[in-house]
Amino acid sequence: MTAQILIDGDGLLAEYVFEQLSTTYQVRRQSMNEEIPEETELALVLDDAWYPSKHRKADERFKAAGIPWLRGFVSFGEGIIGPFVRPSTPGCSHCADKRRLLAGPDRLEMSEIQARLTIGSAVTRDAWSSRMGLMQMAIFICNEVQKVLQGDSSTLEERMFITNLKMLTNSRHFFLPDPLCPICSPLPEDSPELAQIRLESSPKINGEGYRCRSMDELKTVLVDDYLDFRTGIMNGKIEDFRLPFADVLVNMPLFGADEGVAGRTNSYEMSELTAILEGLERYCGIEPQGKRKKVCESYQHLKEVALNPARVGFHDQIQYAKPGFPFKPFHPDQPMNWVWGYSFMQERPILVPELLAYYSLGNGEGFVYETSNGCALGGSLEEAIFHGIMEVVERDSFLLTWYAQLPLSRLDPYSANDKELELMVDRIREVSQYDLYFYNSTMENEIPSVWAIAKNRRSKGVNLICAAGANPDPVRAVKSAIYELAGMMVRHDEILEKNRQKYEEMLKNPFAVRNMEDHGLLYGLREAEERLSFLLDDQRPLRTFAEEFKQPPVHPDLKDDLQDILQRFRSLDLEVIVVDQTTPITKRNGLYCVKVLIPGMLPMTFGHHLTRFKGLERVLQVPMKLGYSKQPLLYEQLNPYPHPFP
Repeated sequence: MTAQILIDGDGLLAEYVFEQLSTTYQVRRQSMNEEIPEETELALVLDDAWYPSKHRKADERFKAAGIPWLRGFVSFGEGIIGPFVRPSTPGCSHCADKRRLLAGPDRLEMSEIQARLTIGSAVTRDAWSSRMGLMQMAIFICNEVQKVLQGDSSTLEERMFITNLKMLTNSRHFFLPDPLCPICSPLPEDSPELAQIRLESSPKINGEGYRCRSMDELKTVLVDDYLDFRTGIMNGKIEDFRLPFADVLVNMPLFGADEGVAGRTNSYEMSELTAILEGLERYCGIEPQGKRKKVCESYQHLKEVALNPARVGFHDQIQYAKPGFPFKPFHPDQPMNWVWGYSFMQERPILVPELLAYYSLGNGEGFVYETSNGCALGGSLEEAIFHGIMEVVERDSFLLTWYAQLPLSRLDPYSANDKELELMVDRIREVSQYDLYFYNSTMENEIPSVWAIAKNRRSKGVNLICAAGANPDPVRAVKSAIYELAGMMVRHDEILEKNRQKYEEMLKNPFAVRNMEDHGLLYGLREAEERLSFLLDDQRPLRTFAEEFKQPPVHPDLKDDLQDILQRFRSLDLEVIVVDQTTPITKRNGLYCVKVLIPGMLPMTFGHHLTRFKGLERVLQVPMKLGYSKQPLLYEQLNPYPHPFP
């Protein structure tokens, strides 16, 4: 029986396709507004211009009718074919257009044009289209139709084929379905059942380290699925050859701005993959995209099953009272959005304010500023939770050290008996002219943490750079901190020299420090070095790794390391709460993302006006527990200057 094909469209492209297909198949031409014949097996929507509203209607109508469809159209000199949409599969034209517009350099303008075309009418034919170009598109569409009707898979599922109608060059681009698509997304509602976590075995790579998936395994999908200059979650990369290690910056486009994410290793290939993973972590943490949120209520009505926001620390009341301050004091009767997380201490699901679980939120219903603190991506849920905890520990130890000005023990990196570490330190010194200093910032949780400082040996450029690391293996913690330090060398020199007067003003006015970059660059000034004298005291003897750290436990399964750490926090009466941020775009490749909250530990903030430790007694108590002070500190005794975490 001859296949039935429906074509919607009046221009040359539709005419060319009709002429070619009608010699082999039964082809009917009709408007989208007419009733769809029951015998239709495939629909084509073909135009010589861009009609977003027609494509939206096609997504909805053909999905309801259970009919696969393919579109072809012209937009600003490009012929766009695809995606091939199956009614029961995510990845519709709405998803494709979002990816294409978002990855484009003129995304805001194109979004405005799309909005105008959706409510108005487009031109009947794009000015850059040509008969030759449209004929080339028609041939490709007919070949694709023939392939599908013969029972083969379409090459345009989750893909678009783009033709430059001036040069007649072609390219195929993969896109990922939008998890929040109102047409094709099958996301479940958020629920306590979905938030439940039962730790499972997560064998380590070769029984070592703290990862369960190797880069060799992941590199087969990371670039192909996530990096595409026309339609990717990430749309570009830059290799920076000026830095002491292989540094790759990958761009993640957002409608408001571009977000740069970096990877730093000993090879550019691995750095690119690391940057992509970092970008995926950021993507998952922007907003809930794995489950549809449904709880909006006041804490007063939810307190039996919800995290008390007072436990995470607030800003100072003086700050809340200032005109223009972007956050409002917490009120238990104020309704807010909540998402389900899991408390390992209570061993049950718990509601968490959305603005604490996802870091792009804040203004409006926000009562505190929250960052990506505690967000982590892993090859298993256990791996993601482990590294999320490490980030919370790293930043908490850094801030505790800063606010209490703890005179930490200085570490001798050559005492670790690790050749790679020695070479890293030597390379930084010889290539970048920085001396490296490392300090044991481990707190009462006994998870090895380090504070690292790079001090410039040259007379020009950034004077000091600070970073931190945390890991059961202190050598890994140090190496992680070194990579962070290296990423800020050279780049920050140019920024500091160009804006020196601005940063000198910040020395006098700490509240002029408004963003992440300001924190690091302020301490690039030599005049700021005295504020780190509690660490840079040369009279302090060097300590060996053996003197300062215990041997890390040896477990072949990451689950065992994680259970040990959870038990340690439980003994300290510190609750570990995990919100699963995993989205369909990461889960397709076995990648999981989480946000770890440990109420009471100090959260990293950027902008001195957004400092957040009121209500967190640990900052006053831990220095005494560790023997740095004889009695608890007072808030008035804490370091008043902006922290140097970059």
